[in-house]
Amino acid sequence: MKRVVIIGGGISGLATAYSLREHQPKDVPLEITLLEKNDRLGGNIVTERSGDFIIEGGPDCFLSEKPWAMELCKRIGLGDGLLTTNETNKKTFVFSRGALRELPEGVILMVPTKILPLAFSSLISIGGKFRMAAEYFIPRKTDDSDETLSSFVIRRLGKEALDKIAEPLVAGVHAADPDTMSVRSSFPKFVSLEQEHGSLIRGMIKRMELLKKTHKPSQESAQKKTTMFITLKNGLSTLTSELQARLTASPYTNIKTNTAVASVAKKNGLYSLALKDGSGMEADSIIICSPAYVAAELLKGFDSELTEKLLTIPYVSTATISLGFKKADIKHPLNGFGFVVPKTEGRKIMAASWTSVKFKYRAPDDSVLIRCFVGGAKDADLVSLSDEEMLKMVRIELKETMGITAEPVITRIYRWFNSMPQYTVGHEGRIKLIEEKLLKHPGLYLTGSAYHGIGIPDSIRTAEITAKKALHHVSA
Repeated sequence: MKRVVIIGGGISGLATAYSLREHQPKDVPLEITLLEKNDRLGGNIVTERSGDFIIEGGPDCFLSEKPWAMELCKRIGLGDGLLTTNETNKKTFVFSRGALRELPEGVILMVPTKILPLAFSSLISIGGKFRMAAEYFIPRKTDDSDETLSSFVIRRLGKEALDKIAEPLVAGVHAADPDTMSVRSSFPKFVSLEQEHGSLIRGMIKRMELLKKTHKPSQESAQKKTTMFITLKNGLSTLTSELQARLTASPYTNIKTNTAVASVAKKNGLYSLALKDGSGMEADSIIICSPAYVAAELLKGFDSELTEKLLTIPYVSTATISLGFKKADIKHPLNGFGFVVPKTEGRKIMAASWTSVKFKYRAPDDSVLIRCFVGGAKDADLVSLSDEEMLKMVRIELKETMGITAEPVITRIYRWFNSMPQYTVGHEGRIKLIEEKLLKHPGLYLTGSAYHGIGIPDSIRTAEITAKKALHHVSA
């Protein structure tokens, strides 16, 4: 019987193990062992229920535009639990010049597609509006070299679009610094729009027109309208828990928590793992789903050049702070999904999500749930504050941005140290070198958010690709 060992029990590890079982050839007996160093599976996906509050410690949703997470949910019986956003209050605000200002309707991440909402916006100055509109006439880049997100946005849309729109939106999602972030690796669609249409605005408008022409929803699909952001009614841990349950019930599948791997080696055509408890095991194939720096530590005695390349992928730390309040104590109308904060404002939080407005079932009827984001590429030190210091800081921020002075009825802090990989300029080249090194070690694979996409859908997509590669190897 062939044996595959998966190191890391986050969404990448669980999706990889499930994909192995999904696509396993009937004539290839296979034993799967999943090793997780912590006492729980799921990685950064953690859902806590307290009374009628549902609190997400890590990610709270995924993009529907990337279908792989939705498709997996449906395949494992969670389709009825998929939950869309509340579209009656889908505004996003930007804290600018001491006030929350609405992000103009029609701005898709950073690209304006509607004239009037931008023209009447109080967020962007008159000069900034003309500069953004001028993007339509700016010629495309003539070479295919990588560039930072800052360079890309300033070149096409201007400095104000970077400072007030692109930077805060990117910081809130990727916890990244646009001055170092690779636009090719992080936002390849925008690079394609520029190259194919000569303008982001022109390309986005044509793309939207094409979608309208080609997508004529049936009555059934209209009733099941999909929004940009999707979650699960009972929290994202429903996904990881269901994957764990299905794997546990699968024959010849072993899940071991509190099991840390010390190193990986190769001997007599097999891979051997030394565990930190002194024991070991062998496998025909190993799939490392841990962060790149963890993979580097495991492989440092195995392939020093591969280790060196893995260590070139930087990571940053973040924290989420969720606070529940009584509705009666909140004077703000909460007429949107939340707000982002430009770095130029000098505040301590990157963003705040009005969670119970964005999604149903997140708070009791008489309460609201707000989730704040701290840390990232420029403020990672804030993640190390004590609970008392963190809550004090966040409450001051909510007072000065939203006017909230009430005592919270519930608070939860989740810290994620070195959890967010950064796709800095040259990321594509680094990944290419890593994959070239891996070719020397058939049966050894790396997957996860450090390589080909950050977020739950991309992690699931690359997990399935990796699982198929491993199955091809053991079958051969």
